[in-house]
Amino acid sequence: MPCTTILVGKKASFDGSTLVARNEDCPQGQYNPKRLALVKKEEVKAHYQAVLSQLDIKIDRDPLTYSYTPNSDLREGIWGCYGVNEKNVSMTATETITSNERVLSADPLLKAENEGEKPQGLGEEDMVSLCLPYIQSARDGVLWLGQLLEEHGTYEMNGIAFQDQEEIWWLETLGGHHWMAKRVPDEAYVIMPNQLGIDSFDFQDAYGKKEGHLCSQDLKDFVEKNHLDLRMDREEVFNPRWAFGSHTDADHSYNTPRAWVLLRCFNPKTYSWEGERADFGPEDDDLPWSLVPERKITVEDIKWALSNHYQGTPYDPYQRTGDPSSKKKYRPIGINRTNVLGLVQIRPDLPEEIKPLHWLAFASNVFNALVPFYTCVEDFPAYVNKPVLKPSTDSFYWVNRLIGALADPHIKDCQIDIDRYQDKVHGRTLEIIKRTDAAILAGGSCKELATRANQEIADFVEEESLKLLDQVLFKASNAMTNSFSRSDA
Repeated sequence: MPCTTILVGKKASFDGSTLVARNEDCPQGQYNPKRLALVKKEEVKAHYQAVLSQLDIKIDRDPLTYSYTPNSDLREGIWGCYGVNEKNVSMTATETITSNERVLSADPLLKAENEGEKPQGLGEEDMVSLCLPYIQSARDGVLWLGQLLEEHGTYEMNGIAFQDQEEIWWLETLGGHHWMAKRVPDEAYVIMPNQLGIDSFDFQDAYGKKEGHLCSQDLKDFVEKNHLDLRMDREEVFNPRWAFGSHTDADHSYNTPRAWVLLRCFNPKTYSWEGERADFGPEDDDLPWSLVPERKITVEDIKWALSNHYQGTPYDPYQRTGDPSSKKKYRPIGINRTNVLGLVQIRPDLPEEIKPLHWLAFASNVFNALVPFYTCVEDFPAYVNKPVLKPSTDSFYWVNRLIGALADPHIKDCQIDIDRYQDKVHGRTLEIIKRTDAAILAGGSCKELATRANQEIADFVEEESLKLLDQVLFKASNAMTNSFSRSDA
Protein backbone atom coordinates (compact mmCIF):
# COMPACT_ATOMS: atom_id res chain seq x y z
CA MET A 1 0.00 0.00 0.00
CA PRO A 2 1.22 3.57 -0.72
CA CYS A 3 1.28 4.86 2.88
CA THR A 4 3.00 7.17 5.36
CA THR A 5 4.11 6.07 8.85
CA ILE A 6 5.04 8.04 11.99
CA LEU A 7 6.77 6.43 14.99
CA VAL A 8 7.21 8.37 18.25
CA GLY A 9 9.31 7.06 21.13
CA LYS A 10 8.04 7.36 24.70
CA LYS A 11 10.42 10.19 25.66
CA ALA A 12 9.47 12.14 22.54
CA SER A 13 5.71 11.95 23.17
CA PHE A 14 3.68 14.39 25.24
CA ASP A 15 2.65 11.92 27.97
CA GLY A 16 5.21 9.12 27.87
CA SER A 17 3.12 6.96 25.53
CA THR A 18 4.60 5.15 22.60
CA LEU A 19 2.78 6.35 19.47
CA VAL A 20 2.63 4.48 16.16
CA ALA A 21 0.50 5.84 13.31
CA ARG A 22 0.08 5.11 9.62
CA ASN A 23 -2.09 6.17 6.72
CA GLU A 24 -3.22 3.13 4.76
CA ASP A 25 -3.59 4.51 1.24
CA CYS A 26 -4.84 2.75 -1.87
CA PRO A 27 -3.19 2.79 -5.29
CA GLN A 28 -4.44 5.44 -7.71
CA GLY A 29 -8.11 4.97 -8.57
CA GLN A 30 -8.86 2.51 -5.75
CA TYR A 31 -10.68 2.82 -2.42
CA ASN A 32 -11.12 0.10 0.21
CA PRO A 33 -13.84 0.49 2.85
CA LYS A 34 -12.42 -0.37 6.28
CA ARG A 35 -13.90 -1.11 9.69
CA LEU A 36 -12.78 -1.45 13.31
CA ALA A 37 -13.17 -4.99 14.62
CA LEU A 38 -12.16 -7.34 17.42
CA VAL A 39 -10.97 -10.94 17.09
CA LYS A 40 -11.34 -12.94 20.30
CA LYS A 41 -8.67 -15.51 21.03
CA GLU A 42 -11.12 -18.40 20.72
CA GLU A 43 -11.95 -17.18 17.20
CA VAL A 44 -8.33 -17.17 16.01
CA LYS A 45 -7.80 -20.03 13.58
CA ALA A 46 -4.48 -21.85 13.79
CA HIS A 47 -4.71 -22.71 10.10
CA TYR A 48 -4.31 -19.68 7.81
CA GLN A 49 -4.86 -19.66 4.05
CA ALA A 50 -3.98 -16.51 2.11
CA VAL A 51 -6.20 -15.22 -0.67
CA LEU A 52 -3.67 -13.42 -2.88
CA SER A 53 -0.88 -15.98 -2.55
CA GLN A 54 -0.46 -19.73 -2.10
CA LEU A 55 0.57 -19.32 1.54
CA ASP A 56 -0.98 -22.11 3.62
CA ILE A 57 0.31 -22.18 7.17
CA LYS A 58 -0.52 -23.56 10.61
CA ILE A 59 0.54 -21.50 13.63
CA ASP A 60 1.48 -23.45 16.75
CA ARG A 61 1.23 -20.61 19.28
CA ASP A 62 -1.40 -19.73 21.88
CA PRO A 63 -3.52 -16.89 20.45
CA LEU A 64 -4.52 -13.57 22.02
CA THR A 65 -7.55 -11.33 21.54
CA TYR A 66 -6.76 -8.30 19.37
CA SER A 67 -8.27 -5.28 17.64
CA TYR A 68 -7.62 -4.69 13.96
CA THR A 69 -8.94 -2.72 10.98
CA PRO A 70 -9.71 -5.15 8.15
CA ASN A 71 -11.22 -4.56 4.74
CA SER A 72 -15.00 -4.64 4.70
CA ASP A 73 -14.81 -6.57 1.43
CA LEU A 74 -12.78 -9.74 2.04
CA ARG A 75 -12.55 -10.93 -1.56
CA GLU A 76 -8.85 -9.94 -1.66
CA GLY A 77 -8.11 -11.03 1.89
CA ILE A 78 -8.26 -9.58 5.38
CA TRP A 79 -5.66 -6.77 5.25
CA GLY A 80 -5.78 -6.30 9.03
CA CYS A 81 -3.86 -3.01 8.77
CA TYR A 82 -3.12 -2.27 12.43
CA GLY A 83 -4.32 -2.99 15.96
CA VAL A 84 -3.31 -3.98 19.48
CA ASN A 85 -3.58 -7.28 21.36
CA GLU A 86 -4.52 -8.05 24.96
CA LYS A 87 -0.83 -7.98 25.99
CA ASN A 88 -0.78 -4.34 24.83
CA VAL A 89 1.44 -5.14 21.87
CA SER A 90 0.64 -3.26 18.68
CA MET A 91 1.49 -3.78 15.04
CA THR A 92 0.97 -1.78 11.85
CA ALA A 93 1.45 -3.52 8.51
CA THR A 94 2.54 -2.42 6.08
CA GLU A 95 4.39 0.51 4.58
CA THR A 96 5.18 -0.60 1.04
CA ILE A 97 8.85 0.20 0.44
CA THR A 98 11.33 0.10 -2.43
CA SER A 99 14.63 -1.62 -3.13
CA ASN A 100 17.11 -1.93 -5.99
CA GLU A 101 18.09 -4.40 -8.69
CA ARG A 102 21.22 -5.61 -6.88
CA VAL A 103 19.21 -6.80 -3.88
CA LEU A 104 16.31 -8.23 -5.87
CA SER A 105 18.61 -10.16 -8.21
CA ALA A 106 20.42 -11.75 -5.25
CA ASP A 107 17.24 -12.59 -3.30
CA PRO A 108 14.28 -12.24 -5.69
CA LEU A 109 10.79 -11.59 -4.43
CA LEU A 110 8.71 -14.76 -4.68
CA LYS A 111 6.71 -15.20 -7.84
CA ALA A 112 4.18 -17.64 -9.23
CA GLU A 113 5.82 -20.81 -10.49
CA ASN A 114 3.55 -20.91 -13.53
CA GLU A 115 1.67 -18.27 -15.47
CA GLY A 116 -1.79 -17.64 -14.04
CA GLU A 117 -0.91 -18.99 -10.59
CA LYS A 118 -0.68 -17.04 -7.36
CA PRO A 119 2.74 -16.11 -5.96
CA GLN A 120 4.35 -17.88 -3.02
CA GLY A 121 4.98 -16.40 0.43
CA LEU A 122 3.31 -13.83 2.63
CA GLY A 123 2.42 -10.20 2.02
CA GLU A 124 0.63 -7.23 3.53
CA GLU A 125 -2.66 -9.08 3.23
CA ASP A 126 -1.50 -11.62 5.82
CA MET A 127 0.92 -10.03 8.26
CA VAL A 128 -1.40 -8.70 10.98
CA SER A 129 -3.36 -11.96 11.04
CA LEU A 130 -0.16 -14.03 11.26
CA CYS A 131 1.57 -11.92 13.92
CA LEU A 132 -0.65 -9.79 16.14
CA PRO A 133 -2.55 -12.70 17.82
CA TYR A 134 0.70 -14.40 18.82
CA ILE A 135 3.25 -11.83 20.00
CA GLN A 136 4.12 -10.96 23.60
CA SER A 137 6.23 -7.83 23.01
CA ALA A 138 7.42 -5.55 20.22
CA ARG A 139 10.74 -7.39 20.08
CA ASP A 140 8.92 -10.73 19.97
CA GLY A 141 6.92 -9.41 17.02
CA VAL A 142 10.09 -8.61 15.09
CA LEU A 143 11.60 -12.03 15.74
CA TRP A 144 8.34 -13.87 14.93
CA LEU A 145 7.79 -12.06 11.64
CA GLY A 146 11.48 -12.47 10.83
CA GLN A 147 11.14 -16.22 11.31
CA LEU A 148 8.09 -16.31 9.02
CA LEU A 149 9.94 -14.32 6.35
CA GLU A 150 12.97 -16.59 6.45
CA GLU A 151 10.84 -19.76 6.31
CA HIS A 152 8.14 -18.74 3.85
CA GLY A 153 9.46 -15.68 2.02
CA THR A 154 7.54 -12.71 0.64
CA TYR A 155 6.44 -11.46 -2.75
CA GLU A 156 6.70 -7.74 -1.91
CA MET A 157 8.84 -5.19 -0.07
CA ASN A 158 7.37 -3.92 3.19
CA GLY A 159 8.09 -1.96 6.37
CA ILE A 160 6.33 -3.00 9.58
CA ALA A 161 6.20 -1.39 13.04
CA PHE A 162 5.86 -3.24 16.35
CA GLN A 163 5.08 -1.39 19.56
CA ASP A 164 4.65 -2.02 23.26
CA GLN A 165 4.68 0.28 26.28
CA GLU A 166 8.48 0.48 26.31
CA GLU A 167 9.70 0.02 22.73
CA ILE A 168 8.99 0.63 19.07
CA TRP A 169 10.76 -1.48 16.43
CA TRP A 170 10.78 -0.89 12.68
CA LEU A 171 11.32 -3.90 10.41
CA GLU A 172 12.13 -3.69 6.69
CA THR A 173 12.03 -6.67 4.36
CA LEU A 174 15.02 -7.08 2.01
CA GLY A 175 14.25 -9.16 -1.06
CA GLY A 176 12.41 -12.44 -0.77
CA HIS A 177 13.76 -13.80 2.55
CA HIS A 178 15.96 -11.23 4.27
CA TRP A 179 15.06 -8.53 6.78
CA MET A 180 16.46 -6.05 9.27
CA ALA A 181 14.92 -4.18 12.19
CA LYS A 182 15.94 -1.20 14.27
CA ARG A 183 14.64 0.05 17.61
CA VAL A 184 13.35 3.62 17.50
CA PRO A 185 15.29 5.69 20.07
CA ASP A 186 13.02 6.58 23.00
CA GLU A 187 13.70 10.29 22.58
CA ALA A 188 13.18 10.33 18.80
CA TYR A 189 10.55 10.12 16.07
CA VAL A 190 10.64 8.56 12.60
CA ILE A 191 8.87 9.56 9.37
CA MET A 192 8.53 6.76 6.82
CA PRO A 193 7.20 7.30 3.28
CA ASN A 194 7.14 4.47 0.70
CA GLN A 195 10.85 3.76 0.55
CA LEU A 196 13.45 1.86 2.53
CA GLY A 197 14.38 4.23 5.32
CA ILE A 198 16.88 2.90 7.89
CA ASP A 199 20.11 4.87 7.37
CA SER A 200 22.47 3.18 9.84
CA PHE A 201 22.80 -0.37 11.11
CA ASP A 202 25.12 -1.99 13.65
CA PHE A 203 25.87 -5.60 12.68
CA GLN A 204 27.95 -6.07 15.82
CA ASP A 205 24.90 -5.32 17.96
CA ALA A 206 22.60 -7.38 15.72
CA TYR A 207 24.81 -10.47 16.15
CA GLY A 208 25.74 -9.65 19.74
CA LYS A 209 23.68 -7.96 22.44
CA LYS A 210 20.76 -7.21 20.07
CA GLU A 211 19.90 -4.07 22.02
CA GLY A 212 18.81 -1.93 19.09
CA HIS A 213 19.36 -3.99 15.93
CA LEU A 214 18.02 -7.34 14.70
CA CYS A 215 18.29 -9.05 11.32
CA SER A 216 18.02 -12.29 9.39
CA GLN A 217 20.73 -14.77 10.37
CA ASP A 218 22.85 -14.46 7.23
CA LEU A 219 22.30 -10.80 6.39
CA LYS A 220 25.94 -9.74 6.82
CA ASP A 221 27.16 -12.60 4.62
CA PHE A 222 24.44 -11.74 2.10
CA VAL A 223 25.70 -8.14 1.95
CA GLU A 224 29.33 -9.18 1.49
CA LYS A 225 28.67 -11.94 -1.02
CA ASN A 226 26.62 -9.68 -3.27
CA HIS A 227 28.77 -6.53 -2.95
CA LEU A 228 25.94 -4.48 -1.46
CA ASP A 229 28.08 -2.43 0.92
CA LEU A 230 28.77 0.90 -0.82
CA ARG A 231 30.89 2.55 1.87
CA MET A 232 34.15 4.08 0.68
CA ASP A 233 35.60 3.64 4.16
CA ARG A 234 34.74 0.56 6.22
CA GLU A 235 35.22 2.64 9.36
CA GLU A 236 32.05 4.52 8.48
CA VAL A 237 28.68 3.32 9.79
CA PHE A 238 26.98 0.81 7.48
CA ASN A 239 24.16 2.54 5.59
CA PRO A 240 21.31 0.18 4.63
CA ARG A 241 19.72 2.89 2.51
CA TRP A 242 22.72 2.77 0.17
CA ALA A 243 22.89 -1.01 0.20
CA PHE A 244 19.22 -2.00 0.01
CA GLY A 245 17.27 1.13 -0.96
CA SER A 246 16.24 2.85 -4.16
CA HIS A 247 17.39 6.22 -5.49
CA THR A 248 15.04 6.81 -8.40
CA ASP A 249 13.52 9.95 -9.88
CA ALA A 250 10.15 8.64 -8.67
CA ASP A 251 11.40 8.73 -5.06
CA HIS A 252 12.04 12.45 -5.45
CA SER A 253 8.45 13.24 -6.38
CA TYR A 254 6.60 10.52 -4.47
CA ASN A 255 8.57 9.70 -1.30
CA THR A 256 11.31 11.96 0.03
CA PRO A 257 9.21 15.17 -0.04
CA ARG A 258 6.79 13.61 2.48
CA ALA A 259 9.59 12.93 4.94
CA TRP A 260 11.07 16.39 4.30
CA VAL A 261 7.87 18.30 5.01
CA LEU A 262 7.32 16.60 8.39
CA LEU A 263 10.95 16.69 9.52
CA ARG A 264 10.77 20.38 8.67
CA CYS A 265 7.67 20.75 10.88
CA PHE A 266 8.97 18.90 13.94
CA ASN A 267 12.52 20.30 13.70
CA PRO A 268 12.13 23.75 12.11
CA LYS A 269 15.22 25.26 13.78
CA THR A 270 17.51 22.22 13.87
CA TYR A 271 18.37 22.46 10.19
CA SER A 272 17.80 24.77 7.26
CA TRP A 273 15.10 23.22 5.07
CA GLU A 274 14.60 25.70 2.23
CA GLY A 275 16.63 27.66 -0.30
CA GLU A 276 19.87 27.05 -2.13
CA ARG A 277 21.87 26.64 1.09
CA ALA A 278 19.39 24.30 2.80
CA ASP A 279 20.80 21.42 4.81
CA PHE A 280 18.03 19.21 3.46
CA GLY A 281 15.66 19.72 0.54
CA PRO A 282 12.51 17.82 -0.51
CA GLU A 283 14.41 15.66 -3.01
CA ASP A 284 17.45 14.79 -0.88
CA ASP A 285 18.30 11.10 -0.43
CA ASP A 286 20.04 11.62 2.92
CA LEU A 287 17.14 12.84 5.08
CA PRO A 288 17.61 11.53 8.65
CA TRP A 289 15.68 8.35 9.50
CA SER A 290 15.13 9.54 13.07
CA LEU A 291 15.41 12.88 14.84
CA VAL A 292 14.90 14.20 18.36
CA PRO A 293 12.03 16.69 17.98
CA GLU A 294 12.36 20.27 19.20
CA ARG A 295 9.30 19.73 21.40
CA LYS A 296 7.27 16.71 22.45
CA ILE A 297 4.81 15.30 19.92
CA THR A 298 1.08 14.95 20.59
CA VAL A 299 -1.73 12.92 19.04
CA GLU A 300 -3.01 16.18 17.55
CA ASP A 301 0.38 16.74 15.91
CA ILE A 302 0.24 13.30 14.33
CA LYS A 303 -3.27 13.89 12.96
CA TRP A 304 -2.12 17.18 11.45
CA ALA A 305 1.03 15.55 10.06
CA LEU A 306 -0.83 12.69 8.38
CA SER A 307 -3.26 15.21 6.89
CA ASN A 308 -0.44 17.37 5.51
CA HIS A 309 -0.70 18.64 1.93
CA TYR A 310 2.38 20.90 1.97
CA GLN A 311 0.52 23.86 3.42
CA GLY A 312 2.94 26.74 3.92
CA THR A 313 5.02 25.65 0.92
CA PRO A 314 4.74 26.26 -2.85
CA TYR A 315 3.65 22.61 -3.26
CA ASP A 316 0.20 22.87 -1.64
CA PRO A 317 -2.43 21.80 -4.22
CA TYR A 318 -5.05 23.93 -2.42
CA GLN A 319 -3.13 27.22 -2.48
CA ARG A 320 -4.85 29.99 -4.41
CA THR A 321 -1.70 31.87 -5.41
CA GLY A 322 1.78 30.95 -6.62
CA ASP A 323 3.17 28.96 -9.52
CA PRO A 324 0.53 26.46 -10.74
CA SER A 325 3.27 24.05 -11.89
CA SER A 326 4.48 23.64 -8.29
CA LYS A 327 1.10 22.81 -6.78
CA LYS A 328 1.11 19.13 -7.69
CA LYS A 329 4.83 18.61 -7.98
CA TYR A 330 4.96 16.29 -4.96
CA ARG A 331 2.66 13.57 -3.64
CA PRO A 332 0.85 14.88 -0.52
CA ILE A 333 0.55 12.89 2.72
CA GLY A 334 -3.12 13.81 3.12
CA ILE A 335 -4.22 12.28 -0.15
CA ASN A 336 -7.67 11.49 -1.54
CA ARG A 337 -7.25 7.69 -1.44
CA THR A 338 -6.55 7.12 2.24
CA ASN A 339 -8.55 4.20 3.63
CA VAL A 340 -7.80 4.76 7.30
CA LEU A 341 -5.44 6.66 9.55
CA GLY A 342 -4.55 4.15 12.27
CA LEU A 343 -2.87 5.24 15.48
CA VAL A 344 -2.18 3.16 18.57
CA GLN A 345 -1.32 4.99 21.77
CA ILE A 346 -0.04 2.82 24.65
CA ARG A 347 -0.31 4.96 27.76
CA PRO A 348 1.83 4.57 30.88
CA ASP A 349 0.60 4.67 34.50
CA LEU A 350 -2.85 3.22 33.82
CA PRO A 351 -4.38 -0.22 34.45
CA GLU A 352 -3.31 -2.75 31.81
CA GLU A 353 -6.80 -3.03 30.31
CA ILE A 354 -7.03 0.65 29.40
CA LYS A 355 -3.43 1.45 28.50
CA PRO A 356 -4.05 1.20 24.73
CA LEU A 357 -6.24 3.51 22.70
CA HIS A 358 -7.08 2.46 19.16
CA TRP A 359 -7.49 5.73 17.23
CA LEU A 360 -8.89 5.86 13.71
CA ALA A 361 -9.93 8.31 11.02
CA PHE A 362 -11.47 7.14 7.75
CA ALA A 363 -10.96 8.48 4.21
CA SER A 364 -9.06 11.67 3.27
CA ASN A 365 -7.48 13.12 6.42
CA VAL A 366 -7.80 16.72 5.23
CA PHE A 367 -11.54 16.47 5.93
CA ASN A 368 -11.97 13.90 8.72
CA ALA A 369 -11.54 13.60 12.49
CA LEU A 370 -9.40 11.21 14.54
CA VAL A 371 -11.41 9.22 17.10
CA PRO A 372 -10.21 7.04 20.05
CA PHE A 373 -11.67 3.74 21.23
CA TYR A 374 -10.91 1.44 24.13
CA THR A 375 -10.03 -2.15 23.16
CA CYS A 376 -10.96 -4.01 26.41
CA VAL A 377 -14.49 -4.65 25.12
CA GLU A 378 -16.58 -7.46 23.66
CA ASP A 379 -17.08 -5.60 20.38
CA PHE A 380 -17.00 -2.13 18.84
CA PRO A 381 -20.00 0.10 18.00
CA ALA A 382 -21.78 -0.68 14.74
CA TYR A 383 -21.03 2.79 13.36
CA VAL A 384 -17.35 1.84 13.00
CA ASN A 385 -17.63 -1.94 13.07
CA LYS A 386 -20.29 -2.85 10.51
CA PRO A 387 -18.95 -3.88 7.08
CA VAL A 388 -20.66 -1.58 4.57
CA LEU A 389 -19.67 -1.95 0.92
CA LYS A 390 -21.81 0.79 -0.63
CA PRO A 391 -22.29 4.46 0.28
CA SER A 392 -24.34 4.85 3.44
CA THR A 393 -24.87 7.56 6.04
CA ASP A 394 -24.85 5.07 8.93
CA SER A 395 -21.18 4.16 8.34
CA PHE A 396 -18.34 6.35 9.66
CA TYR A 397 -16.17 5.31 6.72
CA TRP A 398 -18.71 6.29 4.07
CA VAL A 399 -19.79 9.55 5.70
CA ASN A 400 -16.15 10.63 5.67
CA ARG A 401 -15.75 9.61 2.02
CA LEU A 402 -18.81 11.68 1.11
CA ILE A 403 -17.67 14.71 3.11
CA GLY A 404 -14.23 14.67 1.49
CA ALA A 405 -15.48 14.32 -2.07
CA LEU A 406 -18.05 17.11 -1.64
CA ALA A 407 -15.79 19.51 0.26
CA ASP A 408 -12.62 19.15 -1.81
CA PRO A 409 -13.69 21.34 -4.77
CA HIS A 410 -15.07 23.92 -2.33
CA ILE A 411 -12.45 23.80 0.39
CA LYS A 412 -12.31 27.60 0.70
CA ASP A 413 -16.00 27.72 1.63
CA CYS A 414 -16.05 24.49 3.67
CA GLN A 415 -12.78 24.88 5.62
CA ILE A 416 -14.34 26.67 8.60
CA ASP A 417 -16.97 23.93 9.02
CA ILE A 418 -14.32 21.20 8.77
CA ASP A 419 -12.03 22.93 11.29
CA ARG A 420 -14.86 23.30 13.80
CA TYR A 421 -15.91 19.68 13.32
CA GLN A 422 -12.37 18.36 13.81
CA ASP A 423 -11.81 20.45 16.94
CA LYS A 424 -15.18 19.56 18.47
CA VAL A 425 -14.88 15.83 17.80
CA HIS A 426 -11.32 15.58 19.08
CA GLY A 427 -12.02 17.63 22.19
CA ARG A 428 -15.25 15.88 23.15
CA THR A 429 -14.00 12.35 22.56
CA LEU A 430 -10.88 13.04 24.63
CA GLU A 431 -13.12 14.38 27.40
CA ILE A 432 -15.07 11.10 27.34
CA ILE A 433 -11.82 9.13 27.56
CA LYS A 434 -10.54 11.22 30.49
CA ARG A 435 -13.84 10.88 32.35
CA THR A 436 -13.91 7.12 31.78
CA ASP A 437 -10.26 6.70 32.82
CA ALA A 438 -11.09 8.45 36.10
CA ALA A 439 -14.14 6.25 36.71
CA ILE A 440 -12.10 3.09 36.12
CA LEU A 441 -9.29 4.31 38.37
CA ALA A 442 -11.94 4.91 41.05
CA GLY A 443 -12.84 1.21 40.94
CA GLY A 444 -15.35 0.90 38.11
CA SER A 445 -15.55 -2.07 35.74
CA CYS A 446 -13.10 -1.66 32.86
CA LYS A 447 -15.14 -3.60 30.32
CA GLU A 448 -18.49 -2.06 31.25
CA LEU A 449 -17.28 1.52 31.39
CA ALA A 450 -15.08 1.19 28.28
CA THR A 451 -17.98 -0.28 26.29
CA ARG A 452 -20.24 2.55 27.41
CA ALA A 453 -17.60 5.14 26.51
CA ASN A 454 -17.05 3.64 23.05
CA GLN A 455 -20.77 3.82 22.32
CA GLU A 456 -20.99 7.39 23.60
CA ILE A 457 -18.08 8.33 21.36
CA ALA A 458 -19.61 6.60 18.33
CA ASP A 459 -23.04 8.22 18.89
CA PHE A 460 -21.52 11.68 19.26
CA VAL A 461 -19.28 11.29 16.22
CA GLU A 462 -22.18 10.02 14.11
CA GLU A 463 -24.28 13.04 15.04
CA GLU A 464 -21.50 15.55 14.36
CA SER A 465 -20.44 13.87 11.11
CA LEU A 466 -23.98 14.05 9.74
CA LYS A 467 -24.14 17.73 10.68
CA LEU A 468 -20.92 18.34 8.75
CA LEU A 469 -22.19 16.35 5.79
CA ASP A 470 -25.31 18.50 5.75
CA GLN A 471 -23.24 21.72 5.84
CA VAL A 472 -20.85 20.58 3.12
CA LEU A 473 -23.67 19.30 0.91
CA PHE A 474 -25.47 22.65 1.21
CA LYS A 475 -22.39 24.65 0.17
CA ALA A 476 -21.48 22.24 -2.64
CA SER A 477 -25.05 22.41 -3.94
CA ASN A 478 -25.00 26.21 -3.99
CA ALA A 479 -21.75 26.16 -5.96
CA MET A 480 -22.97 23.84 -8.72
CA THR A 481 -22.13 24.93 -12.26
CA ASN A 482 -25.79 25.14 -13.32
CA SER A 483 -26.69 27.58 -10.54
CA PHE A 484 -28.33 30.90 -11.47
CA SER A 485 -28.57 34.07 -9.40
CA ARG A 486 -32.26 34.83 -10.10
CA SER A 487 -35.06 32.92 -8.37
CA ASP A 488 -38.74 32.88 -9.30
CA ALA A 489 -40.17 36.31 -10.26
